[in-house]
Order: sequence, then structure tokens, then C-alpha cells
Amino acid sequence: MSSDVNERIDYDALVANEAAQLLSAARAYVKPDDLPLIRQAFDFSRDAHEGQVRKSGEPYITHPLAVAHILTDWKMDAHGLAAALLHDTMEDTGVAKSTLEERFGSVVAELVDGLSKLERLEYQTKETAQAENFRKMVLAMAKDIRVIIVKLADRLHNMRTLDAMREDKRRRIAQETIDIYAPVANRIGLNKVYRELQDLCFKHLHPNRYQVLHKAIRAARGNRRELVSKIMQALSQKLVQANIEASIKGREKNLYSIYHKMQEKQLSFSEVLDIYGFRVIVNDIPSCYLALGAMHALYKPIPGKFKDYIAIPKSNGYQSLHTTLFGPYGTPIEVQIRTLDMHHIAEAGVASHWMYKSGDESIDKAQQRTHQWLQEILELQAGSGDAIEFLEHVKVDLFPDEVYVFTPKGRILVLPQGSTPVDFAYAVHTDIGHRCIAAKINHELAPLRTPLKNGDQVEVITTTQSKPNPAWLSFVASGRARSHIRNYLKSLERDEAAHLGERLLKQAVQALATRSLSVDADTWQAYLREFAEKGQKSSDVLMEIGIGKQLPMVVASRLLELAGEALGEDVRAGPVMIRGNEGAAVQFAACCNPIPGDRIAGVINKGQGLMIHAHDCPTLGRIDHDRQLEVEWDLVEPRLFGVPITVLAYSERGALAAVAAAITEAHANIESVDMQNAHTGEGAIQIRFRLQVENILHLADVLANIQEQPTVVRAVRGILSEPAASKGH
Repeated sequence: MSSDVNERIDYDALVANEAAQLLSAARAYVKPDDLPLIRQAFDFSRDAHEGQVRKSGEPYITHPLAVAHILTDWKMDAHGLAAALLHDTMEDTGVAKSTLEERFGSVVAELVDGLSKLERLEYQTKETAQAENFRKMVLAMAKDIRVIIVKLADRLHNMRTLDAMREDKRRRIAQETIDIYAPVANRIGLNKVYRELQDLCFKHLHPNRYQVLHKAIRAARGNRRELVSKIMQALSQKLVQANIEASIKGREKNLYSIYHKMQEKQLSFSEVLDIYGFRVIVNDIPSCYLALGAMHALYKPIPGKFKDYIAIPKSNGYQSLHTTLFGPYGTPIEVQIRTLDMHHIAEAGVASHWMYKSGDESIDKAQQRTHQWLQEILELQAGSGDAIEFLEHVKVDLFPDEVYVFTPKGRILVLPQGSTPVDFAYAVHTDIGHRCIAAKINHELAPLRTPLKNGDQVEVITTTQSKPNPAWLSFVASGRARSHIRNYLKSLERDEAAHLGERLLKQAVQALATRSLSVDADTWQAYLREFAEKGQKSSDVLMEIGIGKQLPMVVASRLLELAGEALGEDVRAGPVMIRGNEGAAVQFAACCNPIPGDRIAGVINKGQGLMIHAHDCPTLGRIDHDRQLEVEWDLVEPRLFGVPITVLAYSERGALAAVAAAITEAHANIESVDMQNAHTGEGAIQIRFRLQVENILHLADVLANIQEQPTVVRAVRGILSEPAASKGH
């Protein structure tokens, strides 16, 4: 018999053995009536993956089997186990969702569909594909939390067997895991999975550092065993003396958290003393606080290192008392004190729902917190423009560090570390965020960019006239705030562009029609049916005209044809009036910096809207005439426009100050200033300013005011390439 056959027989035996182990593990808690579903899912998956092998050479079916086996540790139900066994069938074997629904029911089919990636050919970049797949999974997860539980088991097994992959693929998968899936595991409370994923990612992203640290910890384990034993004995004796029934476990910090601490605090391994922690499990909540008192009586607590996550649980439902003590020889000792139910949630998070069906209130609360988070994720999804932006918002909210702050009425809000009063305002309500103008932190006025600290009481001051400021995006820390601010600004820009598009379209209709008319609703509906993208409204078309995505003449001619109107010849429309309130939809060219009073021309730039140039700007000569249109100033209210000027002055003490004072006297603002030698041979300097003025008359006043200064040779609009001849002095 050949070696190939022997190997084949061995693999068959391996698969059969693993399937038997899975069914045995499931039998311990799954209802007998549900076991056939798991067996059928295994048989279907084995047949579907027949002939497929993993990079390691093993039959592919070993992977879904291993994923399902991981899920039995979390007491996943039969539908979840069936989905785990079938999770790659749609994506890798071409099995249709309808087939799965027919064979295994709609619940299993929906779970598998939520776990399947979208068609890769739809997207231009890996980043877009990754983001779209994550968005699809999150939407499925919001309907059924089992989607993410199965996905994390899938990712855990993939990470455990990553060595068979190419190095570049290993690094890419590890980076994606530490960026997204490890934080998700932490966010839903699967702490054991979170820590293992972190260590596996560390191993593949920084293999040399991982090996060095792994050896160092193994060596330190022997050296510190005696110290750990001594501390555990002292803790046990103290709890017995205090008549507190408890169990104590020593735990070693995971490799990645030690590495992260070394990186964050710039420490060497020998300086990281607290690589061991101790966990005290007691019977009830009062015993937690009694045990804390006993610990503090035994060893002195380190100030500022106590956290009460029982009174104020973490956002994922985690509860414990944390304290750090001065142990023997000055060694810091980290101690966590919790009840058994809290321990279940700390280790299994939302999976404790299946593992411990005791009807415990804390487990129910953990479920509620996860549900609330999923609703917030759905809200982010609804407000995000595209999948990459959505993924960015979610990543922000996945960071585990949190800050706990109070509303004036004593309600606790949990925000990401680094949050500001703006984040707080949006956490209270979207409208509060939109309208906030100031904040009080602990009853004192504070800037909106002030980072909040644990225990701060925050009060937001609002006005009905206020609106989000784009500058807030530079300091907000929460995905919710970032998403709502961006969404508001986008809708604002969209409205501005639509208003401009409406004016441009009216002008085009007037230019083409033989009589004065407006486009009615029926004509618009006909246009949308024939020429617009599916789901577009007339406002969408106007917005696209405003940003230059569509040409107003083209849209106007189609509308007139649909209305049955004859197109006129040589009919001229009036100019588009520039009112100064168009926002981002109208921009002013940096090449010529037009200001009110200048003759101007407009250019439609695709994706940028209407660009205004001075009528004699050289750039216009290089732009197609079809993209140019007639424009005129018609300002609704005064506003400031940027314009460069050049001042040639003698290099004397106080020359710059005198010119700046003259500009201020003329009520103009200075945006920037640049000074250099003028190379005239007469000790002159050239000072270039960028000013803000209202119009051409205002600029003339400013230049006249500057020219009156004794040190000034000449003051002109624009940039002088060569210094002008000097005047007498």
C-alpha cells in the first residue's frame, strides 16, 4: 500500500475522531433532539469541502470542525454549532443560501450568510473589501450575536494555525486581527479569547521580540515562583483571619500586555515587576469589599491604583474590584476581587448567556450592554458615508480604555479615553452635540477640547443657533461624535451644493428655452426614470450639478426635450449671481484671488463645484470654454476674502510693525506674513502679506494706508517677482 493511501486513511481517521469528539462535547449540554442537526451539518460540510485542503496539507473540514469544537467550550447552541460547521460553504464551495435554508432552516442560513464575505471582485482595494465585509458582518451581528461569536472562534483557530501561511499574509491577517477582532472580543467580554488573540498577533507581527520576551518570562517564572507562593500564602491567611470564604488564583499577565506596558512606559523587562496578578473569588458583593479591606490591611495600597468596576461596570459588563499593593521587597501586586458570577462574565462575556443559564441578573445586564452597543453600531452605520468611514468610527469605539463621567443629575456615562465635552454632549443626545457652545467641568467653565477625567461632572451649554464646527473633528475621541459631526457637515455641504445647482440649472434652462418656464414635477420624474441612477431624487441631481459632477446645460437640454419644449438658438441667459453664502459649493481660485469689485468668471470643476476666477486670470485661457460660465457679484451680506499683497520697504527698525499697524488701522485682518531681502542694493526688504478684506475698495484703502508709512517704498496687490525701483526717501 502506498504512503499516499496511508496518509489518506490517517486523515479520514483523524476527521472521524474529531467529529466524534465534537458530538460528545455537544451531547453534554445540547438537547438530544438537536444533535442530528449538528451531525447533518458536519456531513454536508465534509462533502462540500471534499478535495479541499488547508495550507498545512490537512483536509479543509478539519478547520470548521475545530471552530465548532471551540464553541462547545462556550456552550454554543445547536444552530450556532451547525453554522460553525457550514461557515465556509457559501464562500468557498459555492453552496447557495437557499440550499442551506432548505436543508438546515432559516436561522442557520442567516448565520452562515452573515459570516460569508462579499464578492471580492466588487471592490477596487483590499481596504474597501475588508471594510465592506466588516460592515456586512456587523449588520448580521446586530440581528444575531452568534454571528460574531462564531467569527471569533473562526479567527482564533485561523490564528492558531497561521504558521502555514506566507509571511506577508500572516502579517496582514495578524494586523487585521489586532486592529478589529481582538478589540471586538474584548468589547463583548470574551477576555480569554482577547488575550490569546493578542499574543498570537504579537507572535506574527514581531516574531523576534515575541521569542525574546517568551524566554525572559520562562526564566523569570522559576526565579519568582517562591515569591508568588509566599504572597498567595499571605493573602489566604489574611482572608481566613477575616472569616471570608474565598478562592485565590495566581495569574501571569499575557505576553502582549507585558510588551505593551514596556513600550508605553519605556521599560526594560527587568523593570516590569507586576507580571503576576492575583484573583480573589468570593461568594457575594459585600464579601468583595470585605476582602478589599483585608488586602489593604495586609499590604499598603498604591494611591490612585484602585478601581471599583462593581459600582461602575465597564461598558462590556465586566465587574471587579482592582487594587495594586506594595508587596514584599517593594514588588507591586495586582489583585482583582469578584464574585463567581462576575468571574463568568469576565471570562466569557456575552457567551456566558449560553455557558451559565442561571437567570443571573449580572449576566442579563451584560447581555443588555452588548445589545446597547450593537444598537450604537447600527446608528454609526446609518450615519457613515461609506464602509471605510464606518470601520474607522467602529475602531475608535473598540479601544478598551474608558473614562467614567457624570451628568449634572448623577447619571454615569462611559466614554473612550481622551473624550472631551463634545463627546459627552453627543453621548447625551445628537441634538445636544449639534447645539453645544461651551461646557462646565466640575462647575467651572472649560474649553470644549478639554480631555475628561474619571469622576468629572460635565454640564453642556447649548444655543439653538449653534451648529457643529469642523474643528471638533481634530479632538473628539468617540466614534459616535465623529460620525454625527461628519454627517451634519456633509448634509450642510450637500444643501449648499443643491442650492447652487438649482441656480445653475435655472440659468441653463433660460439659455436654452424659447420662452420663460420652470421645470414641473412630472418632467423631473420622467428625467429621473430615464437618465438618473436608481433611487436618485431631483435634489441629488441638483447637488451633482452644484459640485460639477454633471453639466447644467446637459441636464437642462434633456429636461426641455422631455417637456416637449423647442430649444432656442443664440438665447443668452443672465449671469449666475455669487451671493457669498454658498459655502463649499463655490470656491475662489488661489491663482488670482478674486474679491468683490473684480470682474469675474466661473468654471465648473468636477467634484469641486463652481470655481471663481478673475476675468483676466491666465488660467482661464487653458480651460475649455464649455466649462466656463458668466458670473457676477451679488453679496447677501458683507464677508471677508483672502488676497495677497506685497510691500517693499526700507530695512529699518520697526518697519514691519508700522506696516502691520497701518493694516489694522484700515480694519483688515492679517492671515500670514513672510519677509525677505529685496536685493535692490539699497537695503530694502520685501514683505508679503495675505490679508482678509471685504472688497476692492477696502483693499484700496488698506494699500493707501500702507503707502503713507515713511519706510514704505511701494505697496501692491499680488506677489512681486522682482522688486520695483525705489522711490526717494
